[in-house]
Amino acid sequence: MGLAVRVIPTLLAKGKQLVKGRRFSADRVVGHVQQAARVHQARGVDELCILDVGATPAGRGPDFDAIEALTQNCFMPLTVGGGVSTLGDVERLLRAGADKVAIKSAYYADFNFLDACAHRFGSQAIVIALDVKEERRNDRIVIDLARDIEARGAGEILLTAMDREGTMEGYDLALIHAVAHAVDIPVIAHGGCSGYRDMREAIRAGASAVAAGALFQFTDATPRGAAEYLYMQGVEVRL
Repeated sequence: MGLAVRVIPTLLAKGKQLVKGRRFSADRVVGHVQQAARVHQARGVDELCILDVGATPAGRGPDFDAIEALTQNCFMPLTVGGGVSTLGDVERLLRAGADKVAIKSAYYADFNFLDACAHRFGSQAIVIALDVKEERRNDRIVIDLARDIEARGAGEILLTAMDREGTMEGYDLALIHAVAHAVDIPVIAHGGCSGYRDMREAIRAGASAVAAGALFQFTDATPRGAAEYLYMQGVEVRL
């Protein structure tokens, strides 16, 4: 029996504000991160992913105090990313209550940073965000990057189709298939999910988990509803 597929809501933050946009233009404030996290906590989600998209552009690190405050009453697995640039950042986020830390810019700035993180904190604590833009897409380069991420010790890949993020136009199934079949670590499909059927198709393409932001923010869809649908489709999920 394989591992159960996870359904993961993603929250995009700018500090304590919950934001949402399209294609990585997260300029619309839609609420508060802690309030949204409490809703997902009450729903008993498999895992929650919070990405502070304002940190790196602003030249600042993670908001450790906000994460610590959030995790005081949060008992679901939590992945946190945004502004992570040092081993100290990773350590402080884990101490603040994060279960995993998502890293992007620091990995691309220095590939050896991933080696150091995996060695110090363990692969299970490190997620690498692999963002792919269609106009610059080269599947060979993407696959090589994914294999490097795995070889250097990351535990998971958060694979985002940038042109689909926030659009609810459907996952990029070809991209998911290419990456998921090139590595053995879990690949989280992200970007463009329009409904439960998209999740099923992403899993069939090879995803180990399916993440969605706008779907759960702006429609009646819920992580529980997604899990029940997938279960009825023969997918092993947590219920």
